[in-house]
Amino acid sequence: MRKKGTKVMGNNGIELERDGFKSRTGFILACIGSAVGMGNIWRFPYMVSAWGGMTFLIPYVIFVILIGSTGVIEEMALGRATKGGPIKAFGDCMQMRTGKRKAGESIGFIPVLGSLALAMGYTVVVGWIFKYTYLAFSGKLSAMGNDMSAIGGMFGSTASSFGNNMWLIIAMVVTAVIMALGIAGGIEKANKVMMPLLFIMFVGLGIYIFTLHGSSAGYKYIFTLNPKGILDIKLWIYAFGQAFFSLSIAGNGTVIYGSYLSDKENVVTSARNVAVFDTIAALLAAFVIIPGMAAGGAELSSGGPGLMFIYLVNVFNGMPGGKIVGIVFYVCVLFAGMSSLVNLYEAPVATIQEKLKLNRVASVGIIAVAGCVVSLVIQGIVSGWMDAVSIYICPLGAMLAAIMFFWVAGKKFAVDAVNAGADKPIGKWFVPLGKYVLVPLSLVALIAGALLGGIG
Repeated sequence: MRKKGTKVMGNNGIELERDGFKSRTGFILACIGSAVGMGNIWRFPYMVSAWGGMTFLIPYVIFVILIGSTGVIEEMALGRATKGGPIKAFGDCMQMRTGKRKAGESIGFIPVLGSLALAMGYTVVVGWIFKYTYLAFSGKLSAMGNDMSAIGGMFGSTASSFGNNMWLIIAMVVTAVIMALGIAGGIEKANKVMMPLLFIMFVGLGIYIFTLHGSSAGYKYIFTLNPKGILDIKLWIYAFGQAFFSLSIAGNGTVIYGSYLSDKENVVTSARNVAVFDTIAALLAAFVIIPGMAAGGAELSSGGPGLMFIYLVNVFNGMPGGKIVGIVFYVCVLFAGMSSLVNLYEAPVATIQEKLKLNRVASVGIIAVAGCVVSLVIQGIVSGWMDAVSIYICPLGAMLAAIMFFWVAGKKFAVDAVNAGADKPIGKWFVPLGKYVLVPLSLVALIAGALLGGIG
């Protein structure tokens, strides 16, 4: 499948062909890459452990099905139908309703700015991952053994103000190079390598962890169901938040990737594949981390960066073959982080291209410089920075995209956008489920996130 190019006007007055994905597989892998990130690796296993295995997995899977069958389809279809990022897409929707697009375009800046802000924070984290991947290969991680003061001190110095400048810049340069090569030549090719390798290596890690003495306690815990716990409303809120952010629904990345998709492709099938493989990645991470912690005699008592850069280092260093395990694990994490970071920067890059009529390399350069400068400055406050963006901007962007698609553009547009390229028309359930369930739940995610201090 070769995407039929759309024409955009360059800054020299010459029509340029808009880039796109060359294959269905490339598109799906890129979308999976955008969804598979730190939420799968350091957040999901912690949530499974904190809420009691199957007690958390049941509501999580329910919400993945709900969001995958509405929000993921909606954002892919919105981008494809309008052939643009959030600004153009929201403007087109508003024009359909009112005849004027300016208000929609103005609203579209919200998810773009949210994507850029989250990307800047994510750049800091990917810089950490680059450093720890190097430390794993060089043997410096394994050399610390089980000295928690040394392990904690290493991460403390890395995650401090201006504490990881070189690796952060490297992360930004690598990201910029991939993006400058274009959708087909850079993003698609990179994800075709990174995503299959990530899954293969995670499966290999899972098999190895399975052979370790004591790991069975971790599997037993994963499959434990607490009937009383499943009645806790907070569990359902956190499960929704995890599914919501894990599937990368924020009105930006999935919309812009969808805009590069051919009208001949089936977005329903693509959305299903993204939801399935994102969930598999999260489960693989859980089946590596929770039994691994059990085999190491440790309690999974912390999520977030501490889990991946402190507690797991200690566990890996205490198990047979720990150095190799650490190398494979951090390469997996690096692939997950890079694929998500590329997606987060894509909406701002596409916006520069659309608004300033610059070529891709120039647009990537502008965003990369801005992203690098801000990321360097926020290293000491990145946790608060990312919490603020994920709690407020991302759910707001997702809600706005759903409102534009289902309510503003209207039922006919929504159905036609989804059915283009489909083998059979989508069911009559789709629009009501999007309008009356997805939109209200997005509002719930926004309010609950603010009240509970973050649910993503």
